[in-house]
Amino acid sequence: MNRNISIAIATALLVNGGTLNAQNVNIGKNNITLSSDLMTPEALWAMGRIGNAQASPNGKKIVYQVGYYSVAENKGHQVICTMDADGKNVRQLTTSAKSETDATWFDDNTIAYLSEGQLWTMSADGTNRKKLTNSKIDIEGFLFSPDKARVILIKSLPYHGTIKKNPADLPKTTGMVITDMNYRHWDHYVQSIAHPFVADVTASGVNDGKDILEGEPFESPLAPFGGIEQFDWSQDSKTIAYTCRKKEGVNYAISTDADIYLYNIDTRKTINLCKPEGYVEPKIDATKTMRNQKVNHQDGDFNVGYDVNPQFSPDGKYIAWQSMKNNGYESDRNRLCVYELATGKKTYVAERFDSNVDAFVWAPNSKDIYFTGCWHATVNIYQTNLKGEVKQLTDGQHDYASVALLGNDGKKLLALRHSMSQANEIYAVILSKKEKASQQIQLSFENKHIYDQLALGEVKDRWVKTTDGKDMQVWVITPPHFDPTKKYPTLLYCEGGPQSPVSQFWSFRWNFQIMAAHGYVIIAPNRRGLPGYGSEWNEEISSDWTGQCMKDYLSAIDDACQNLPYVDKNKLGAVGASFGGFSVYYLAGHHNKRFKCFIAHDGAFNLQSMYTDTEEAWFSNWEYDDAYWNKDQTEAAKRTYANSPHLDVDKWDTPILCIHGEKDYRINANQGMGAFNAARLRGIPAELLLFPDENHWVLKPQNGILWQRTFFNWLDRWLKK
Repeated sequence: MNRNISIAIATALLVNGGTLNAQNVNIGKNNITLSSDLMTPEALWAMGRIGNAQASPNGKKIVYQVGYYSVAENKGHQVICTMDADGKNVRQLTTSAKSETDATWFDDNTIAYLSEGQLWTMSADGTNRKKLTNSKIDIEGFLFSPDKARVILIKSLPYHGTIKKNPADLPKTTGMVITDMNYRHWDHYVQSIAHPFVADVTASGVNDGKDILEGEPFESPLAPFGGIEQFDWSQDSKTIAYTCRKKEGVNYAISTDADIYLYNIDTRKTINLCKPEGYVEPKIDATKTMRNQKVNHQDGDFNVGYDVNPQFSPDGKYIAWQSMKNNGYESDRNRLCVYELATGKKTYVAERFDSNVDAFVWAPNSKDIYFTGCWHATVNIYQTNLKGEVKQLTDGQHDYASVALLGNDGKKLLALRHSMSQANEIYAVILSKKEKASQQIQLSFENKHIYDQLALGEVKDRWVKTTDGKDMQVWVITPPHFDPTKKYPTLLYCEGGPQSPVSQFWSFRWNFQIMAAHGYVIIAPNRRGLPGYGSEWNEEISSDWTGQCMKDYLSAIDDACQNLPYVDKNKLGAVGASFGGFSVYYLAGHHNKRFKCFIAHDGAFNLQSMYTDTEEAWFSNWEYDDAYWNKDQTEAAKRTYANSPHLDVDKWDTPILCIHGEKDYRINANQGMGAFNAARLRGIPAELLLFPDENHWVLKPQNGILWQRTFFNWLDRWLKK
């Protein structure tokens, strides 16, 4: 639900192999010729999607991953490419129809990667391919030790902690006997969990390895999105840092308390860096927010929230990780914790940046750390040090999606960058001592052949006064070939999360440029509850979903109608997904006839039902305060349930399109079905676009095309009459 998490994850799911692998057709770069200069769904799906990028140890070459998709085949193909560090000599190494993913440098001349569930290596020119493993269990991620003598392998093992193992004499039964919560997560039933194995690397290959969580019923990395970034090796190759939430059932479902552990290779002993030995968690009421419970108000810093993604410093003296303060609050501010291994002292080194630390990497000097973070709706690269002195390195209207070293001289960084007008591309950042003055050099031009055929809409921001006198930043995107003397139908974009920034994000579904290409102006406000404006602004939504944030939406669209002469106030629509879908359902009963149509994707409609529908109960507890059956509800909980959109259907008067995936276990499909049924029973024009095989997102190419066509057919029907 949180864009801080979901942007990176969506990229990973779309670019990595998974269920979209092509089996026989070698899907490659699409040299599409467009019939006009306007963006289409087909043009979006023709674009290559750059995933992870990594520089060789000597900083001379870059390996990266690109996903290509075929609408006709309804599949994708993931390939490995290389280029020189200056962007020259681009070469695709993958030649077969089989996907190759997770490419990293084994050394300056060798690349390691995954294909068909096994670990391989090849020379930097794509020759000398060697299969290192013959694992009976698919390998999902890997990380070599610095001395290259061992490698961490992620593998999933059978798990029956919440779903009983079926009788051996009933091999064809589809029934499941469920004994506790966390029996399904995101889009799958929890019948396996990931464990890290430590395997030996020899001249003959890699063995199956030793499960460092053997006998423990806990996952590592964290489901559903965690990967190899949740592990790191010490510089002496003797210790592994890993991320784990050591909980099951109800305790898992209500908690975000994940910790950083150190595993000693020689002794096989594990210690928890976040909590002292013998720590006992205070008793938690599973039906209430933890905001005011003892677990979040202890005498001491016990890291009771999300603690993830550890990284050892190059000199081996420290380990840093991303840390959230509170248990049960998935959108808490991501702090940057530095732990001194010799003393156990913890220091939070990005406190002067009152927003999230989204990604980070140590500088070679072990004194500085580079990180990405959102401020005023753009994600830039920052630098902090062990004293917590923060400096902004880059500036511009864009979002950085990653940050890594380019060489080890401390002078260059390697990063992925995108904007509302460009998908991920690879950039080099030449560091400057001056604030915001680092040079940004584009290295990859994956989709230049498509952009060169397109006319794109202009993206500008404006600041709008809210009903309580605050200033709110709003993105305004106008159509290509814009004529300011004309009137345009206009869309209010409602963001999800609920605490995900409306930054310079690029989406292959919620894409503002394709909306603009269809002749719409888009108004995209950074309403209350979004990061990038300080913690107070960000937190003004929890327990108050229908308060100031809804007023902020209306302030944005009202300002557009009053002050932007090209906005046609008689042809307004409101669209959004997840919390944005909830926002649309709520606005449908409270818009005072501003809008002529609505589109809600995967939105919550009935909050009482949502409380127990969702698989991550911590979310409902933090956002609603109380279970709906509690007799001692807080005033905020009473207000939340009283303002559930399903209670105001009697006020609905506007056509609505509901979209939902039936494998969405975060916000179940019954929410979209309920909204659609309610609209039709009231005689309101409505459609329901239902995807039996999609989750909270839409990942399959033909489903994506259908989504876009249905989306714009609905808007055009009501806003272009």
